[in-house]
Amino acid sequence: MDPLGAPSQFVDVDTLQSWSDSCEDELNASDTAAEIVQEDSIRSPFLYNKHINGKVILWKGDVALLNCTAIVNTSNESLTDKNPVSESIFMLAGPDLKEELQKLKGCRTGEAKLTKGFNLAARFIIHTVGPKYKSRYRTAAESSLYSCYRNVLQLAKEQSVSSVGFCVINSAKRGYPLEDATHIALRTVRRFLEIHGENIEKVVFAVSELEEATYQKLLPLYFPRSLREERRSLPYLPADIGNAEGEPVVPERQIRISEKPGAPEDNSEGEEDEGLGVDLSFIGSHAFARMEGDIDKQRRLILQGQLSEAALQKQHQRNYNRWLCQARSEDLSDIASLKALYQTGVDNCGRTVMVVVGRNIPVTLIDMDKALLYFIHVMDHIAVKEYVLVYFHTLTSEYNHLDSDFLKKLYDVVDIKYKRNLKAVYFVHPTFRSKVSTWFFTTFSVSGLKDKIHHVDSLHQLFSAISPEQIDFPPFVLEYDARENGPYYTSYPPSPDL
Repeated sequence: MDPLGAPSQFVDVDTLQSWSDSCEDELNASDTAAEIVQEDSIRSPFLYNKHINGKVILWKGDVALLNCTAIVNTSNESLTDKNPVSESIFMLAGPDLKEELQKLKGCRTGEAKLTKGFNLAARFIIHTVGPKYKSRYRTAAESSLYSCYRNVLQLAKEQSVSSVGFCVINSAKRGYPLEDATHIALRTVRRFLEIHGENIEKVVFAVSELEEATYQKLLPLYFPRSLREERRSLPYLPADIGNAEGEPVVPERQIRISEKPGAPEDNSEGEEDEGLGVDLSFIGSHAFARMEGDIDKQRRLILQGQLSEAALQKQHQRNYNRWLCQARSEDLSDIASLKALYQTGVDNCGRTVMVVVGRNIPVTLIDMDKALLYFIHVMDHIAVKEYVLVYFHTLTSEYNHLDSDFLKKLYDVVDIKYKRNLKAVYFVHPTFRSKVSTWFFTTFSVSGLKDKIHHVDSLHQLFSAISPEQIDFPPFVLEYDARENGPYYTSYPPSPDL
């Protein structure tokens, strides 16, 4: 109420329904995590998170009317744009806002700048400039729009803003396709809340009637309100869902072909080694680029001490992101149909259990690069937390054995989180040959893995670490173990071997 007793035109964000509370599906669903996992072993990269969903609000209305800590204004480079959002903000904020903006001396595309809210209910206004969209410069527009949302949120964090109201930054005047822009907006906000959102209590997406339907359609992809909705939304995610921060990742941007990749173009013949200090991470992972001996150059840099540990990690992360982006864009249904890798329950310590069935991997008949892509596609979101691997070597033949070169490549490609969060590998039904091969591989090819390998001769031993109810066994594994070791029962004494 205003001082005269009339209803206020401003809307308090605390009175608005959160995205989490807007879903009857979540309230009525009886799915348990285990039931969902059994039906579909691949989780979404945007996991169901009720806490984050409780911070998000979709509201049809004028962002200028929100009573929150900060609202967002979309404008042009001179901060004088006349679009419906800006005009409403200027009208309600009063003349002092224009004077304040003149002191800012404009704002570049993708940047964000802060002013007071003046006569608004919001304490601050964060001004940003969205990109002009042209299809031929799509990647540049994507990066600029991501920067808008990211810089707004970063500024909000720096100013200890507890609630922020977003308008739709990509104004129709600038020609950005609404659905494409909404994907970027939602995933950027989601990733920021995951990583930096501890102090942000509310994020409101203030939309018009025309924009509401698009947000309603795409919000479940990035903020699923139940495990069921997460599973249903997964097939509709776009190929490029960004990196860990939500920033667009397009492998083609990384490809550069030159006579001497990594070396300045104006190098003289006598200075050809000087280029070795240049970051080689932009060289593509495609076949042509690989012929340039990128790996050898990286190793030479390491030996020469010219590449710091931080630069190495950054370079490795870029390489992994290229693999991850490709994994999300390729059709891997032929590899998935093998059922050679799947998620099951949890071990006795509550860690996720991943199963690898060696017999289901026809090494000589499949594209092993696609197998690697599928592994990354499935494991990227599992490896963020502690997990264990159960590898069934049962009844494998020479046509199922993964060679050491492939395993070394996989180990080199995957992100550090895979290695850090892998707590154990249970090698079930090993042969003498496989034990020897494993020892050589973990001793001479990779480091830090040997102590995590546990050879398990019978399921009785495995059940001391993982309850039988927590593993989906291929029938032939049970039959083999019963034949070799006798049938198993529901309780087992602890095994000294594990």
